[in-house]
Amino acid sequence: MVKAHKVTSQSQFLLRRKLAVEGLTDIQWENFIQELNNHPCVDFAEGKPEGQLIVTFDGTHWSTDELIDLIEARGSRLKAGWWQRQRLAWYRFTDENVRANAKHVPSCCSKPPSIMKK
Repeated sequence: MVKAHKVTSQSQFLLRRKLAVEGLTDIQWENFIQELNNHPCVDFAEGKPEGQLIVTFDGTHWSTDELIDLIEARGSRLKAGWWQRQRLAWYRFTDENVRANAKHVPSCCSKPPSIMKK
Protein backbone atom coordinates (compact mmCIF):
# COMPACT_ATOMS: atom_id res chain seq x y z
CA MET A 1 0.00 0.00 0.00
CA VAL A 2 1.38 3.40 -1.00
CA LYS A 3 0.97 6.15 1.56
CA ALA A 4 0.71 9.79 0.54
CA HIS A 5 3.20 12.10 2.18
CA LYS A 6 2.11 14.97 4.41
CA VAL A 7 1.87 18.28 2.59
CA THR A 8 4.58 19.81 4.80
CA SER A 9 7.10 17.04 4.08
CA GLN A 10 9.93 17.60 1.64
CA SER A 11 10.13 14.21 -0.05
CA GLN A 12 13.78 14.58 -1.07
CA PHE A 13 14.78 14.92 2.61
CA LEU A 14 12.61 12.17 4.11
CA LEU A 15 14.51 9.64 6.20
CA ARG A 16 13.22 6.19 7.14
CA ARG A 17 14.41 4.73 10.42
CA LYS A 18 13.89 1.21 11.77
CA LEU A 19 14.57 0.89 15.50
CA ALA A 20 14.04 -1.96 17.93
CA VAL A 21 12.33 -0.59 21.05
CA GLU A 22 11.64 -2.37 24.33
CA GLY A 23 9.92 -1.47 27.58
CA LEU A 24 6.47 -0.34 26.38
CA THR A 25 3.13 -2.00 27.04
CA ASP A 26 0.68 -2.48 24.16
CA ILE A 27 -1.36 0.58 25.16
CA GLN A 28 1.77 2.74 25.58
CA TRP A 29 2.99 1.48 22.20
CA GLU A 30 -0.25 2.47 20.43
CA ASN A 31 -0.26 5.90 22.13
CA PHE A 32 3.37 6.46 21.18
CA ILE A 33 2.73 5.59 17.51
CA GLN A 34 -0.27 7.95 17.51
CA GLU A 35 1.84 10.71 19.06
CA LEU A 36 4.54 10.24 16.42
CA ASN A 37 2.01 10.36 13.59
CA ASN A 38 0.72 13.67 14.97
CA HIS A 39 4.22 15.15 15.27
CA PRO A 40 4.76 17.89 12.63
CA CYS A 41 8.16 16.55 11.49
CA VAL A 42 7.08 12.91 11.21
CA ASP A 43 5.67 11.84 7.88
CA PHE A 44 4.66 8.34 8.95
CA ALA A 45 5.18 6.03 11.93
CA GLU A 46 4.18 2.44 12.50
CA GLY A 47 4.88 -0.32 14.94
CA LYS A 48 5.74 -3.83 13.87
CA PRO A 49 5.76 -7.05 15.92
CA GLU A 50 8.46 -7.57 18.54
CA GLY A 51 8.87 -3.84 19.20
CA GLN A 52 10.12 -2.69 15.83
CA LEU A 53 9.45 1.00 15.20
CA ILE A 54 9.50 2.33 11.65
CA VAL A 55 9.45 6.12 11.32
CA THR A 56 9.74 8.34 8.26
CA PHE A 57 10.55 11.95 9.08
CA ASP A 58 11.81 15.17 7.52
CA GLY A 59 15.57 15.16 8.06
CA THR A 60 15.87 18.93 7.70
CA HIS A 61 13.89 19.55 10.89
CA TRP A 62 14.31 16.42 13.00
CA SER A 63 17.00 13.84 13.71
CA THR A 64 17.43 10.29 14.90
CA ASP A 65 18.78 11.56 18.24
CA GLU A 66 15.59 13.57 18.81
CA LEU A 67 13.57 10.43 18.05
CA ILE A 68 15.65 8.47 20.58
CA ASP A 69 15.11 11.23 23.17
CA LEU A 70 11.36 10.93 22.60
CA ILE A 71 11.53 7.15 23.02
CA GLU A 72 13.48 7.47 26.26
CA ALA A 73 11.09 10.16 27.55
CA ARG A 74 8.34 7.50 27.40
CA GLY A 75 10.32 5.27 29.75
CA SER A 76 11.44 2.83 27.07
CA ARG A 77 14.80 2.19 25.46
CA LEU A 78 16.40 0.86 22.32
CA LYS A 79 17.41 -2.78 22.32
CA ALA A 80 21.13 -3.16 22.85
CA GLY A 81 23.40 -4.96 20.45
CA TRP A 82 26.15 -4.62 17.90
CA TRP A 83 23.81 -4.30 14.92
CA GLN A 84 21.75 -1.59 16.61
CA ARG A 85 24.93 0.44 17.36
CA GLN A 86 26.06 0.14 13.72
CA ARG A 87 22.65 1.18 12.49
CA LEU A 88 22.57 4.21 14.82
CA ALA A 89 26.02 5.33 13.66
CA TRP A 90 24.87 5.14 10.03
CA TYR A 91 21.63 6.99 10.85
CA ARG A 92 23.54 9.81 12.56
CA PHE A 93 25.89 10.10 9.58
CA THR A 94 23.03 10.36 7.10
CA ASP A 95 21.18 12.84 9.37
CA GLU A 96 24.21 15.15 9.15
CA ASN A 97 24.48 14.63 5.40
CA VAL A 98 20.81 15.46 4.78
CA ARG A 99 21.00 18.64 6.86
CA ALA A 100 24.14 19.74 5.01
CA ASN A 101 22.50 19.06 1.63
CA ALA A 102 19.42 21.02 2.64
CA LYS A 103 21.53 24.07 3.50
CA HIS A 104 23.71 23.84 0.37
CA VAL A 105 23.24 26.58 -2.22
CA PRO A 106 23.80 25.11 -5.68
CA SER A 107 25.82 26.95 -8.27
CA CYS A 108 25.86 26.61 -12.02
CA CYS A 109 28.87 24.87 -13.55
CA SER A 110 28.96 27.05 -16.66
CA LYS A 111 28.88 30.30 -14.71
CA PRO A 112 32.23 32.11 -14.67
CA PRO A 113 33.72 32.64 -11.22
CA SER A 114 33.15 36.00 -9.64
CA ILE A 115 36.10 38.37 -9.77
CA MET A 116 36.99 40.13 -6.58
CA LYS A 117 37.47 43.86 -7.06
CA LYS A 118 39.88 45.79 -4.91
